[in-house]
Amino acid sequence: MAPTPDLQKTWLPVSIAPSDCDLEVCVIDRTGVHALMFPCRRAGTEWVDPSTNKRIDIRPTHWRSWSDG
Repeated sequence: MAPTPDLQKTWLPVSIAPSDCDLEVCVIDRTGVHALMFPCRRAGTEWVDPSTNKRIDIRPTHWRSWSDG
């Protein structure tokens, strides 16, 4: 039986990101790949800051579970 990936460490494609929890997301820009320093939450096809519930203009490429530590 194959081991289950540890979602705290494994980056997953944004196409399968859940909408019911805080996520750490990465974006790619002209300088490279960057993990955002705050949690994000998927809201349909948009992304929001869960602390304000306001839309943020990002296009993440991959995600993993947000960890406060």
